Amino acid sequence: MKYATLRRADGTTVMAQDRGGRWCAVQARSGAQFRSVGEYLASGEDVFVVGRPVDPPFTFAAPVPRPPKIVAVGLNYRDHAAEQNKPAPEKPMLFSKASNIVIGPDDVVRMPPTAGQVDFEVELGVVIGKAGFDVTEGRWQEHVFGFTIVNDVTSREAQTGDKQFYRGKSFDTFCPTGPVVVTPEELDWTKPRLGLRLNGTPMQDGRCSDMCFGPPALVAYVSAVHPLEPGDLIATGTPAGVLMFRPEKRFLQPGDVTEAWIDGIGTLKNRFEKR
Repeated sequence: MKYATLRRADGTTVMAQDRGGRWCAVQARSGAQFRSVGEYLASGEDVFVVGRPVDPPFTFAAPVPRPPKIVAVGLNYRDHAAEQNKPAPEKPMLFSKASNIVIGPDDVVRMPPTAGQVDFEVELGVVIGKAGFDVTEGRWQEHVFGFTIVNDVTSREAQTGDKQFYRGKSFDTFCPTGPVVVTPEELDWTKPRLGLRLNGTPMQDGRCSDMCFGPPALVAYVSAVHPLEPGDLIATGTPAGVLMFRPEKRFLQPGDVTEAWIDGIGTLKNRFEKR
């Protein structure tokens, strides 16, 4: 099943895609509707998919516009570690992004003058659906609602200057997500390719199976640190091909357009402009 937060003239609402490819509103048995996938997950209500499809026009918004937490993973692809001349990590390397910087498909990433050397990172995002603490790898899927695309936009200047990740990863609008969330029974996380195009030119191209630590290990590792909550987002790392480690050292500029893609989920397109 695919879920999305869709934007219409009268606001946003969470919808699910039926087998015919049509989008249908998701609502509680009481009849109450939800404004986003995040609100739906936080409610914990028994819900169903309305049979009647919703007609266009609509556009996609961020599925979970305000996750309780965003936990990201560094050096989680062997080729990304290799392009930095670093060994693959022996355990997951975690860092956080601010939770109020999320934007959706076709939204603009605003680059402030204090965020130099702006870079992209296509990532598989894991959306938590059920709260959990000390979750075992064997039960990871009970706590995962689905998968989405994350572009972990980064100021390399801030990241390297601060010698830690938080500021460089947390400028406002530096977390595009979407366009949909695909549930685990529809998407086997070990199968998809993922990549990113810059102004139409392929820059990243990898396979989710090449992660050092996949979603089962990451859900267990993160939940051993603190409880997971519905709507939490785990960004699982990026393959090789980011701008920082290319010979030309060309970083993102106003007017650039990125298209982060993952097989089975879709494409997350964003334009970059000055704040």
